[in-house]
Amino acid sequence: MDRFVRMAGVTAVAVALSACAGAGRDFIRPDADSLKLGQTMYAQVVQKMGEPKTASEVVRNGKQVKSIVYSYANVHGQPLEQGVTPYRGMSFYFHNDTLVGEQFVSSFKSDNTNFDDTPVDRVQKGRTTRAEVIALLGMPSASFIAPMVKQTSSEVIGYNYQAIRGGLFSGLKAYIKTPRHCRSRLTPAAL
Repeated sequence: MDRFVRMAGVTAVAVALSACAGAGRDFIRPDADSLKLGQTMYAQVVQKMGEPKTASEVVRNGKQVKSIVYSYANVHGQPLEQGVTPYRGMSFYFHNDTLVGEQFVSSFKSDNTNFDDTPVDRVQKGRTTRAEVIALLGMPSASFIAPMVKQTSSEVIGYNYQAIRGGLFSGLKAYIKTPRHCRSRLTPAAL
């Protein structure tokens, strides 16, 4: 899951760099029920979301995957935390034009992806069910199926919160919070 966090971190920094005057087209995260992994097609996502800000091709577990990104930042928007440039980003991943992954991250107060990390130590690999994880941490901000994860895995969920502090002249610092980083709370990311 760390590579997904790094990919999102790069996207967050790009958004933050363009955020000085407000950047991107604002969007609302689609309802969880409106897009289904393994069923929703590329054209359906573009119809719902509009043309993506960026598109690229990557290889995941030996398969070609198309990635599209939507992002929005506004220095005049209301962030979850003071001193943060609020932004939201949504990445979609497709294999053979079928949705195989999605990741949303936001530091806007209205739809932030911050999560309570205090119960993370109660999650036990191979024992804690998906429903129990969601009960502990809340709704996930990401979900992936093969080939984004190994073929032997079922759907994988993830949690991610990012905050960009600073400015172009004072320097930008990205803070990333994922379950792996929870023990140290918000940790500066290597950019």
